[in-house]
Amino acid sequence: MTPSPTAPLLETADFSRAEAEAVLAATLKGAEDGELFLEKRQTESLVWDDGKLKSASFDESQGFGLRAVMGETAAYAHATDLSMAALKRAAEVCRTVATGSSVVHAVSPERTNRKLYADTNPADAMGFSEKIALLQKADAYARGLDPRVRQVSVSMAADWQAVEILRADGASYRDVRPLVRFNISIVSSDGKEQGQGSHGLGGRGEPLSYFTEEMWMAAAREALRQSLVSLEARPAPAGEMDVLLGPGWPGILLHEAVGHGLEGDFHRKKTSVFSGMIGSRVAAPGVTIVDDGTIPDRRGSITIDDEGTPSRSTTLIEDGILVGLMQDRMNARLMGVTPTGNGRRQSHAHAPMPRMTNTYMLAGDRHPEEIQRSIKRGLFAKSFGGGQVDITSGKFVFSCTEAYLIEDGKITMPVKGATLIGAGADALTRISMVGNDMALDPGIGTCGKQGQGVPVGVGQPSLRIDRLTVGGTAA
Repeated sequence: MTPSPTAPLLETADFSRAEAEAVLAATLKGAEDGELFLEKRQTESLVWDDGKLKSASFDESQGFGLRAVMGETAAYAHATDLSMAALKRAAEVCRTVATGSSVVHAVSPERTNRKLYADTNPADAMGFSEKIALLQKADAYARGLDPRVRQVSVSMAADWQAVEILRADGASYRDVRPLVRFNISIVSSDGKEQGQGSHGLGGRGEPLSYFTEEMWMAAAREALRQSLVSLEARPAPAGEMDVLLGPGWPGILLHEAVGHGLEGDFHRKKTSVFSGMIGSRVAAPGVTIVDDGTIPDRRGSITIDDEGTPSRSTTLIEDGILVGLMQDRMNARLMGVTPTGNGRRQSHAHAPMPRMTNTYMLAGDRHPEEIQRSIKRGLFAKSFGGGQVDITSGKFVFSCTEAYLIEDGKITMPVKGATLIGAGADALTRISMVGNDMALDPGIGTCGKQGQGVPVGVGQPSLRIDRLTVGGTAA
């Protein structure tokens, strides 16, 4: 059974709250900030592939992370053993950064009564046999959609994380974070070529709401549509051309090429292409980008961050002007600003740092068809796969998983092998039209930074970017 989400995680340790507070207070004496982060986690994953159950896994873990911060230096120690001996060993490591003298300690975060998602453990929403039956039904349905279907893979995953953050003044903060993910991939063939398509969905909402018949059938049809489109695709041309980005998931390009450069640590260290540009124009007029961790049930949302700070909506770029950054406590203190609730960590084994939550561009006033008609020759990038970004320069290369040529304002032939090449700061200035169809992704994003992965959301409306370099494979 899942522990009660309201029960302090310290109750599962072999040390009392009073003992933990005493060790924490002694550890942080002479330090400016720090915390004891406790975590209990359950994860489950099932994959149905090639007509059979390929893998099934369940994992339960717990542990703590202890951190002391002084100036720009942080000491961090963690363990899976919730014992006093382990806590004392961690304290020895963390005390190495403390001065031992009296310093002004950072004020603990304010509290919030906001609740963005339910406490339900997704792994408990259905029995094991029910999950297997659902995967089988989705597989059979997908195979029956079209005779060209050759292979189907269906997966579902659940994550339940309970955290408690204890600070030196005795304040504590708790959060319980459910997470669900469903995905279906289809390979089709016409006898000569193979096409691939995939569609996923998920979030922090009521678990069963992601597994309704309507939802998984729609996911299968979308995966098939993508797969059949790729069968018809021809090699993409290369060169400089106007690009129409679709709404929703294509916001991953902004997330990678722009979002990371607006995280406080990169700015403080002056390693971001946007360093020193607060108050300056960095994008075309009409471009407004926010990071919002307060959207109910969204994959990237968090009631509090992993330092205890309540999440919020932070405007990063407003009408083309850089106005804000994403901050954790340490970088905010060093930069003389307020934390924004973006101090996130992958688990108790990782120290927090500034990370995105749900990062998206607000809608404009142009109809998507109007934007399309304005392009004489260009590329419609409907969906993206992998990409590479250099945070310091903002240069990026992104591969399109679904793209089409635009000729005389009309979408024509699907193409494959298209990549978008550019620099985030430059691409922002080349946005000439912003659609009125802003959409968020279906709940599938995971962001990597310095070896840590956290769930995130992205989004945007349709966008026209002028004269972007397109890499292609056409002869």
